[in-house]
Formats: sequence, structure tokens, C-alpha cells
Amino acid sequence: MNWFTHSGKVFKPFYPTLTWDKPTAEKKVYLTFDDGPTPEVTEYVLSVLKAYGFKATFFCIGENVAKNLALYEKVKAEGHHIGNHTYTHVNGFHTSNSAYFEDTKRASEIIDSTLFRPPFGRIKRSQIRHIKQDFNIIMWSILSGDFDTSLDLHRAERRIKSLTKPGAIVVFHDSTKAYKNLKALLPKYCAYLTDKGYTSCGL
Repeated sequence: MNWFTHSGKVFKPFYPTLTWDKPTAEKKVYLTFDDGPTPEVTEYVLSVLKAYGFKATFFCIGENVAKNLALYEKVKAEGHHIGNHTYTHVNGFHTSNSAYFEDTKRASEIIDSTLFRPPFGRIKRSQIRHIKQDFNIIMWSILSGDFDTSLDLHRAERRIKSLTKPGAIVVFHDSTKAYKNLKALLPKYCAYLTDKGYTSCGL
């Protein structure tokens, strides 16, 4: 299992300036969705969230926003929050700082947000220092793993439920690659949250 499939508690001590969760006494979590907006997939997510009365935060890729402006506006119009996920989904570990900053800046020209999530969760300390001048860098405490085409859905469902606690930041993906797993996991998780008295809010 790659490091980024673990819960955030493993890495939070090493990157304490990043936001891994938002501890609260209230029974609420923060559902987040990466890599959209994606036709059909993002619309499906919106329908599920609406059915449960949940709000979420969508970390959008700039080039996907440019291709799907109407869908991007629909996400905002339905009361969800937006975050910057770079323009072309660049991996910070494999990208020079100047190129990484330029890609993030380009996304900011179309995505109006002070929230940022590094693609793949991979970002250098030098990039953190620069990005934090303008953004709150949002990581996660629960990663659903829906992007993994070999995912054991039953195991994943049990794991995300067991990790759920007030203030958890939960990651799903509104991408074509994740769609099959997303459809299997998201409704069940939303039903679980409701059954346990939780709600979901935007960051």
C-alpha cells in the first residue's frame, strides 16, 4: 500500500502546518472530492450529496474547470466549497518549484479559492512554504482509495467507517477512473454518516 493510501494521522506529525482534520465536538465531517469537475461523475456526486443534505468541498483541476464551466458553476450554486488542485494535476515531487507555482497560479485565475490540495498529496517542503503564503493546504484524515482499480470495496468500506470521527476530512474522487468505486462507496458512506448522526460541511 502506498503511503498516500494511509490515514492522515501517520503523516500529520511530520507536516504539522498542513490541515489534516478539523477537530470539533460536533458530529460533522468534511467530505471532499478531487480531480473534477467531470461530466456525469460530478453530477452523480451532487445528486448523492443533495439526497443527504450534505455539503462538500471540491478540489478542482483548472483544465477541467475550463472544459466544464457550467458544471463548475453548478457545484458552487448548490452551496459547495471549491479548492485549487493545480491546473494540470502536477506531482510536486516530480516538478520544479517554478513550474509547480506557475501551474497553481494558472489554476487560481479560474478557481477563486484560498484552499489548496496537492495532487497525489505530494508536495515538497519548499513548495509548502511558498504555497502557504496564499493558501490553506488541505490534506486528509481518511482517504477512500476509490481511485484504486484493484480496491477491495468491502475492506475499504469498513476502513473508512472505522476511521470516521468528528472533524475528519474525507477524500473521494469525482473522476472517470474512480467512478465505479465511487458509486459503490459514497452512498453507503453517506447512509452510515446519517445513521450515526453525522453531517458533512464545506471546509
